[in-house]
Amino acid sequence: MKEKLDKELMALVMKKHRPALEELYDRHIKLIYGFIFKFTNGNPDKTKEIVQLVFLKLWTTKSSYNSEKGHFVSWLLTVTRNVCVDYVRKDSVHIRNNKHMDMSRPIDLEDPNDDIENGLLHSEIANAKSKLSKPQKRLIDLLYWKGYSLTEIAKIENEPIGTIKSRLHQSLKLLKKYLEVGGL
Repeated sequence: MKEKLDKELMALVMKKHRPALEELYDRHIKLIYGFIFKFTNGNPDKTKEIVQLVFLKLWTTKSSYNSEKGHFVSWLLTVTRNVCVDYVRKDSVHIRNNKHMDMSRPIDLEDPNDDIENGLLHSEIANAKSKLSKPQKRLIDLLYWKGYSLTEIAKIENEPIGTIKSRLHQSLKLLKKYLEVGGL
């Protein structure tokens, strides 16, 4: 394996040749680890976790390295950077979702009537949301359920940020109207 070029090893990895992945790991682990270590501000636990995700991505990816587009190391660092960004995004969404939890406080048992009210409210929101257009529903899902920022959504949708903000404003206005009126 040591005599093979990186692109040859990556071609073998695409065919699920485990020793090729191990050789790529041995060749580039110091670079990848150092890059991720800086990205995580020196957090060794997160660094190890992201290193695993990077090599898992190499193992499971369906897009292959194209040597005509650049050096393997540049491609590998791009993959690493993307995995880091995804990790941080998911981690921040997780932290945001759990921000309101205070583990030092006793857990209040909810009133069963609250569950019924919450279920009804959820049903009303889902009903109102179903009346929105497909792009409006998608925007609401990306922003409120998947945790993307408006800037990220603008990139995903390939639309100007102003269009996304306007669409959000209109979506929320319609959602409010449908919730107030009910069966419009």
